[in-house]
Amino acid sequence: MAARRCGLLALALVFAPSAHAQQTGQTLTLEAAETAALHNQPRILAAELRSRAAQQRIAESRAGYFPTASFNATGVRVADPGTATAAGALTTSSISDRFAYGGSIAQLITDFGRTAALTQSARYRLDSQRDMATLTGAQVRLAVRQAYYSVLGAEAVLHTAKDALANRHLVTHQLTELANNELRSTLDVSFAQTLESQAELAVVRAQSLVEQQRSRLAVAMGEPQSVAAPLADIALPTDAPTDAAALEAQAQKTRADLDAARLDQRSAAETAKAEQRLRLPTLQVMGAAGQTPFHDRTLQDNYAAAGFNLNIPIFNGGLFRAREAEAAFEAKARTQDVAELSLRVNQQVRDARSMADEALHACEVTQRLVAQTTQALHLAQARYDNGLGSIVELNEAQVNETSAEIDAADARYTYLSRRADLDYVTGTLN
Repeated sequence: MAARRCGLLALALVFAPSAHAQQTGQTLTLEAAETAALHNQPRILAAELRSRAAQQRIAESRAGYFPTASFNATGVRVADPGTATAAGALTTSSISDRFAYGGSIAQLITDFGRTAALTQSARYRLDSQRDMATLTGAQVRLAVRQAYYSVLGAEAVLHTAKDALANRHLVTHQLTELANNELRSTLDVSFAQTLESQAELAVVRAQSLVEQQRSRLAVAMGEPQSVAAPLADIALPTDAPTDAAALEAQAQKTRADLDAARLDQRSAAETAKAEQRLRLPTLQVMGAAGQTPFHDRTLQDNYAAAGFNLNIPIFNGGLFRAREAEAAFEAKARTQDVAELSLRVNQQVRDARSMADEALHACEVTQRLVAQTTQALHLAQARYDNGLGSIVELNEAQVNETSAEIDAADARYTYLSRRADLDYVTGTLN
């Protein structure tokens, strides 16, 4: 998944359309719009940065494998020469005038796999974050597709509204001329003028909707200005959605968020192992060396020491037991999260497939409806021209045809949008 997303980002860097290209009126394709979005969207960069942050957590966890070294400098001036002990420790400590500097080093020998478990947990978290970055890319592509189809749908409605306005303007002009020659009544002219005004209002609303949808597309693409370039139309897919069982199986394998949830569960399980191993001993070797250029007679000019420390936890008020139980419960909760998300993924696939199938049938029905209303308009026009029909009948036929064409355009781009939803929920957009 991550490799495919990286490939998309690489293509975005090369082929992303510039704002200048949009302003010059070049046709904008869906592929170019998606590429621009993957290049421009801040969400993509944020997801990449979170992946890099998760990668650093591996280095943080692996740090326990390596030695730690430090440099120290200490200066003491005793106020009372008779001081021999200091409070705060069971052992007797000698406090002497001195200035000393030197270094110390410590190396973990074993913590019985705790560091290994924490490192593996961090690796799973990194893989999970990369899957979430893949999911972000899919969400960006889905938003672009939906906005792109919305623009095409709004422009189709605008085109239909303009055609209806032109037709009604022509009818009004013809009836006005006939009324002036006393061949038609002024009532017919009044009806025609009313419908022409309604058609003009529909054009105004359709133009506003186109502007809104173009602004939405610009946001989806990560562009600061509204998209002005003409959009390339999209052909309807020739293949119908397959059966739900196959789509569900595909989603279970390819959904990035589901894979991320599984990796989070594995990460939590490794963290639980690490917390369980808190009760085990840890063994370190240590060394220190330095010089004491200023000191009293009880100290030497140099010092050096080496040793080991074996730490065996005995009792800490139940802290380790509580941490172990907390991590174990969290791992079990993550398992249930995966199961719940798996159920929701199947439901989303079934719903998206059903809605896409519904939209496909709506396309077929609305195409028949357009043909039927067009034929009805021709008959109404002929009846009216022959004096057999009224202006009301003709106007109703015109309204029905316009409404059918708008419904057909809406059904077409609704189907494309729902196919995009289906591609998203099955993981095809990863």
